[in-house]
Amino acid sequence: MNSLKTRLAALSFLEFAVWGSYLISMGQYLFNVGLATHIGWFYTVQGIVSLFMPGIIGAVADRYVPAQRMLAICHFIAAAAMAACGLYCAQAGSQVQFSTLFTLYTISVAFFMPTIGLSNSVSFNALTRAELDTNVHFPPIRVWGTVGFIAASWIVNFIHIDGVSIQETYHQFFQCAIFGVIMAVYSLSMPHCEVNRSKRFSLSEALALPAFKLFRRKEMAIFLIFSMLLGVSLQITNGFGSLYIKFFGETGLPQFTNYYAQNPTLLISLSQCAEALCILLIPFCMRRFGIKGVMFIAMVAWVLRFGLFGIGDTNFPGVLALIGSCIVYGVAFDFFNVSGGMYIDKQVAPEMRSQAQGLFMIMTNGIGASVGTYLASNFVINKFVNNFPADHVFTQADRLAQIDGWHTSWLIFAAYAAIVAVLFYFCFNAKTQNTK
Repeated sequence: MNSLKTRLAALSFLEFAVWGSYLISMGQYLFNVGLATHIGWFYTVQGIVSLFMPGIIGAVADRYVPAQRMLAICHFIAAAAMAACGLYCAQAGSQVQFSTLFTLYTISVAFFMPTIGLSNSVSFNALTRAELDTNVHFPPIRVWGTVGFIAASWIVNFIHIDGVSIQETYHQFFQCAIFGVIMAVYSLSMPHCEVNRSKRFSLSEALALPAFKLFRRKEMAIFLIFSMLLGVSLQITNGFGSLYIKFFGETGLPQFTNYYAQNPTLLISLSQCAEALCILLIPFCMRRFGIKGVMFIAMVAWVLRFGLFGIGDTNFPGVLALIGSCIVYGVAFDFFNVSGGMYIDKQVAPEMRSQAQGLFMIMTNGIGASVGTYLASNFVINKFVNNFPADHVFTQADRLAQIDGWHTSWLIFAAYAAIVAVLFYFCFNAKTQNTK
């Protein structure tokens, strides 16, 4: 059993090392090549492709291609497209065109996003076949995914090429591609996942429509709707957190231009360090508070995540607020994503497992994250921060004004999360847990 759990832990490590190679650092590179106003689109598209790709890939994995093989195929394609991003950026230099890079990047994330649900399905399948309780044994396995994310982000932060940190260059795309290829090969060694070939492929299965039957149950419908509303928050700090910290260094003020401002990816990675610890609390909290309590705790943590960003800076003691924000992120992300996936798994029959996980991805990283990132970027951050002409020559006063704009933006996001938390507390009542 320990051998199986070690193998699944390595799978989780590689899965999230792929994502950690660029997710929290890409905004810095895009800012450096003049694509600051387009950053939101690179994170929004992750949500857009999650509207249909997890459903399509999940249907294929349920009916035709075993999940572990489909996981490998998706990672191979995603890695190839990400390598193409790196090659294009290396050739383009400072003249990177949004349309070209965005197209290549979209292909990559279109095949990567379904792998998050697929890797869950592969792990749940292996644990179930070994007659192990997923609620007990999956969280310690999943924590290694967080470790993988941290390791990849630290490589990006600390490794320098030609004197420049990878977090500010296109080399992060190559790192992502390398991890992706390793993950693809390793996926093929996972325990076999059964498929159900008794039903023909249909459009409804390709769009994961059978899984939408979960909406017929009131508690599940409310749970999925609030998962979508909370999903609005998911990619905002991933897309803009490290860039926000980098802005303090742009002011040129000595109290802000310090170690923290020079290593924003490292500072943000404290979020994943906290996440690794919080995953281990999930089994206890699920037993003690139930899914409602765990989800409500996650929502309150999102309020603190944004609110502490809104009052923090890179000077002492303001940096303590940034560190505090990173600590509560562990609760905000894990108690929502991991416990949500576990709850969904307990509500469906095994043959619907991949599609149900795909539906959860659609609601959270699909509709929620795409709408949230789009609105946050175009109606908040671009209004309060990126509100200068493209050819504007920035003064120190301008940069300080942008910092004020960042603070306003984070506090707006905190207010939204607070409203969602209050509504969830009064609307959701999980009466039908652990049923099929």
